[in-house]
Order: sequence, then structure tokens, then C-alpha cells
Amino acid sequence: MKKFIETLKNIYKIEDLRNKITFTLGLLLIYRIGSFVVLPGVDPNGLGSLAASGQTGFLGLLNMFVGGSFTRASIFALGIMPYISASIAMQLLTLAVPYFQKMQKEGESGRRKITQITRYLTIVVTAVQALGYVTFLNSIAGPAIIIGSFLFTISTVVVLTGGTVFCMWLGEKITDKGIGNGISLLITVGIIARLPFALVAEFTSSLAGSSGGLVFFLIEIALWVAIILVTILLVQGTRRIPVQYAKRIVGNRQYGGVRQYIPLKVNASGVMPIIFAQAIMTIPMMVYQGVTQEQDAGWLTKTLGDPYGFSYNLLLVILIVVFTYFYTAIMINPNKIADDLKKSGGFIPGVRPGEETAEHIDEVVSRITFPGSLFLAMIAILPSIAKLAGVNDSFAMFFGGTSILIMVGVVLDTLQQIESHLLMRHYDGLMKSGKKRKLA
Repeated sequence: MKKFIETLKNIYKIEDLRNKITFTLGLLLIYRIGSFVVLPGVDPNGLGSLAASGQTGFLGLLNMFVGGSFTRASIFALGIMPYISASIAMQLLTLAVPYFQKMQKEGESGRRKITQITRYLTIVVTAVQALGYVTFLNSIAGPAIIIGSFLFTISTVVVLTGGTVFCMWLGEKITDKGIGNGISLLITVGIIARLPFALVAEFTSSLAGSSGGLVFFLIEIALWVAIILVTILLVQGTRRIPVQYAKRIVGNRQYGGVRQYIPLKVNASGVMPIIFAQAIMTIPMMVYQGVTQEQDAGWLTKTLGDPYGFSYNLLLVILIVVFTYFYTAIMINPNKIADDLKKSGGFIPGVRPGEETAEHIDEVVSRITFPGSLFLAMIAILPSIAKLAGVNDSFAMFFGGTSILIMVGVVLDTLQQIESHLLMRHYDGLMKSGKKRKLA
């Protein structure tokens, strides 16, 4: 504990890092305050039925991602999810459409153009989902709407669109001037905000139940902690490829060898496959409700309306595996790694430099990505298993699954960024002592 406090003091000593953390916490606070601001024309006292409907099923999952804003009829009810959906669409277009491929190769100017198009697409996606949300409010919490239907529809679509754009701006500002990935942090803060309520609900449910009681609750917590630890190992797990770097020894003109490694993560794509997969799963229902103005989508509701159902989890597993490979391919370029090795005079023992090295790295990446993606998917469907075991709906969503993966991944990524700032200034990281390092 003493070392941890000393490390916090070291963080405070670094003005740049202190300002980044303060800036990030300030914007996250604004986001949380905005989640309690109710839409114009809605009586917050009449939202009891809306709050009840958002405790379980598909709506409960969506409500968790936006930190409860969905059931509070907040101006941030749709959160950052439309932006993520637009980002998915743009990245797929970048792979499939030559125009966007060319734009991506233009460097910084091309990336700015893609970002701008993503923002415009976010507005379109948000407007469609906002129509679905208006339909949902009319059917679930109709008496709470105190203005005319047409005026309420127009004002709600405008306000929800503005709310999502503002959340997008907050996320981008955190990424640029704060610490961590802003978009991921907004989602994580929303999830963490729902955790205390889920724990209280599960504790109450366990005490009121006829079997297990407090003992069953303690076992659940122990298993929950174990799943978190396993998830940390999954996120941090690496595979190292030995690389022999030729190094000339000055003076006797002989060459020696210094062995180094290429670290390849088992889950190089982080939490993005989970976030993208869940965003994809929410789109069909929201679009259907916005276009048809109906709540029941028939087979679509049966397939995607129950996050604990077999069809929902099967589709979720498939999407997670696909997006894991997709993001790994974006983040790891075997050809570039092979070229860099060749230029630096390095090679993988037993493998020829150049094309064979690229093929070898690609093979290793494919081998470790497949089990990593399956493990990622397995943790994502754990809430359904917990639900079958008798865990309360609200806590089952945190029992492994998407919430754990996102929280662990984002927290670790943020801590690593903080640690890099400490190490650059010759301090030990967060997980070590806070003593000042001696310069060699």
C-alpha cells in the first residue's frame, strides 16, 4: 500500500501526466452528469415502466453499455454506440472499396477525410436509431411524454443525435489530450456505473432465494474474481518469436549474435472485437423499430432480442471470431515486420529473410489468434451460462462476458499508458515500487 501511494505521488509530480489524468476525469464526469439529463418533453417521474423494462434481456444489455442512460430517457440514451457502428462500416468500406483504400494511403490527410466521413455517417445512424427509441418510449412510457407526438419525435431525434455527437467529441478529446482510448473509456465508465446496482440486486436475490443464500453469493463473487484474473491473462498473453540480430564487435572485426524477440499477443486486437460485435447486434432491432414503428420484429426479436438465447450467442461467437481476425490483420502486418527485420540485419533462426519470414510470422499469428478468438468468445457467452445457473439477470451480464472483457482490456490499456509516462521519466510503473530509477 505504501508503494502504491508513493507511485501516486510520482504521478502527481509529472505535470504533463497529471494534467492528462485530470482532463480525462473531468470529461468522464461531464459524460456521467449528462447521462442524468432527461429528454425535453419527458416527465422523469413517469419512467417506472421504462426502468423495469431495461433490467433484463436485450434492453438490459444496451442499458449497461450506456451506463443506465437508456432507461432514464437521457440525452445520452444512445451513448457512443452509433459512432462505433459507423466506424465498423467505414473500416469495412476501406477494405472493400478502392476509393477508400486510396484515401487511407494518402497519409494524415486521408485519415482526416475518413474520420470526417465517419462523423457524418454517425449522424445518419444515430437519427435512425433515435426514431426507434422514440417508438420504444411511446409504447413503454407513453404517459411520461407530456408534449405532442410530432414535436416530441422531432426534438428527440435532434437531441439524441446531438448527444451522441457530443459523446463522440468527448471520446476524441480524451484520446487526443487525455489518457487512454476515449471511446473505450466512455463505454467502460458506463459499465462500471451499473456494477454496484447489479451487485446489490444479486445480493438481495441470493438472500431471498430458497437455496444457497449468502454462501451461494460468496461463491459467485469468488468465481467472478477468478474470471477477471483469467481475462487479464488472456488480454496480456504473448507469444515470442526469437530473432537473431547480427551485431558487429568493434575492434576485432568479428560478428557476434544478440537474441531478441518479437512479442505477439494472443489477443492483439484487444477489446474492439467485443465492442464491434455487440454494436452490430444492436443495429437490426433499433433500425427495425425506427422504420416500422413496431416493437415486435417476429423472428428478429427471437434471434436478437434475448442476449441469453442460443441463436444470439451463436451469432455473437461468430462475429467475435471474425472481428478478432479482422483487427489482428489491421494491427499486425507480417510483410512490414519482415521488411524491418531485413533492413536492421535481423532474421528468424531457420527462416530465410523476406517473403518466407513474412509467411512464418503470418502463420504464427494465425495459430495464436484462433484459440485467442475462441477464448474471447467463450468468455463473452459466460453470462448465458451464469443465467442458467441461477444468477440474477442484472449481475449475469457482469459475470464474465462483454462487460468483463471491456473493463479489463480498457483498464489495462490505460494503466500501460500511465506506466509508459512514468518509465520515460525514470520512475517505476504502477505495479512496481515508486522509487526513482538511476540513470545508467
